[in-house]
Amino acid sequence: MLAVACVGLAVVGSVTFLVQREWVLAEIDDRLTSQVDRVQTAVETATPDAGPDARATLTTVVEQLVPGRNEASIAVVDGDVVASEGVLEGGELADDGAFVDRVVAEAAQGGAPVPQTASSGEGALRYIAIPVGIGDDPDAGLYVLAVDLDAELAPVLAALIAYAIATVLIVTAMGLVGWFVAGRMLLPIRNLRATANSITLTDLSPRLPAGGNDEIADLSRTLNSMLDRLEGSVDVQRQLLDDVRHELKTPITIIRGHLELMDPRDVADVTGARELGIAELDRMTRLVEDIDLLATVEGGSFATERIDLAALTARVGELVAVIPGHTWRVESIGQGRVLGDQDRLLQAWLQLADNAAKYTPEGSPVELGSERDATGIRLWVRDHGSGIPPALRHRIFRRFDRAHGKRSVGGSGLGLAIVDAIAKAHGGHCLVSDSPGGGATFTIHLPLPVATTEFPAPVRAGDVVLQREAAG
Repeated sequence: MLAVACVGLAVVGSVTFLVQREWVLAEIDDRLTSQVDRVQTAVETATPDAGPDARATLTTVVEQLVPGRNEASIAVVDGDVVASEGVLEGGELADDGAFVDRVVAEAAQGGAPVPQTASSGEGALRYIAIPVGIGDDPDAGLYVLAVDLDAELAPVLAALIAYAIATVLIVTAMGLVGWFVAGRMLLPIRNLRATANSITLTDLSPRLPAGGNDEIADLSRTLNSMLDRLEGSVDVQRQLLDDVRHELKTPITIIRGHLELMDPRDVADVTGARELGIAELDRMTRLVEDIDLLATVEGGSFATERIDLAALTARVGELVAVIPGHTWRVESIGQGRVLGDQDRLLQAWLQLADNAAKYTPEGSPVELGSERDATGIRLWVRDHGSGIPPALRHRIFRRFDRAHGKRSVGGSGLGLAIVDAIAKAHGGHCLVSDSPGGGATFTIHLPLPVATTEFPAPVRAGDVVLQREAAG
């Protein structure tokens, strides 16, 4: 920017100087050219007693035509200066013999008088030599008027010097202000670079200052949001790896311990170790499958469609009816549509039902249903077991966590975590509340589809009982 400014200012200054110089030279030439008529008039009106004497006539003309500022005139007869008027800054024009000889030589060549430029000891001169005829001698003498170019161009040169000084000051000020402003503007970029350099896989906490309303501030806020998501994802992955490491360590230890203690010569011992190893490997397989499913759900890779809520509720009722050990009842059926992945929602709802079947006494009833109103859509499962204390409810949706820390019921400990991930992937959430008379109610809250205006009342289905007695 400074280079462009310097070039622009230099071009403007140069053009301005040249234009003003040409104006001054044109004005000088006009003055010199107009002097031709004045000299002729002065010769014609010279006093009669001057007679045909060329010296006297030219002397009278020089005395009558007084030179202006920065001008001097001389009269030359037969190569000799007979009269002079005006003094230039460098001295008397009549004392410059080289200039006089040049003027005489040019006049001898003939031609109309035109302004000429000469360099002499007095400096640069702009002059005109006018032949003057006296009587019968047309070339009796010369009238020379010279203008000091250096003196005439001095104001223009002074203006150029002032312009140059002002240009230097302006460019210096532009450089200082530009350096300060550019530093302020690039400070967020330097902070961005420093923050990016300070971020490591072990420390994702640094953030960018996001003050202001300009593009840099918007970029900082966007990057901070990205870093928040990245840090959360890394933390989740770390937790998952820690949990998987802990969960896989137990079956590996069990299998290794039984293999080390197994007697190869005892068929029964070998058979027992084999069955135990297969069981633990099956558990590890289910764990890996659940982890893969959880990663898929959290990645958001599912289809979105409008699902009939009543049909979804009826389908869940049909599927849970085959779960033994409990009486299943569909208590309410919501009407309308829900936006989401039908397979994932069905999976989450069935997981809640399976969870209720595992953690409630055998033979106890389990109710489920769906509802829809102005606040959203709810898919719920209600059991009548021991319930979940409020202080432990924040733990049950964590990976590999159980409210009471018991693992006797089997499973990988990822069921409710998968349910919570499916709900969040649909823009909803899960919560747990107390059931009337004891137990726990698990609810999946989902947002309403866009542009929904009708909220039909749920269909009561309390008289529909789906029951299958537990096998003996």
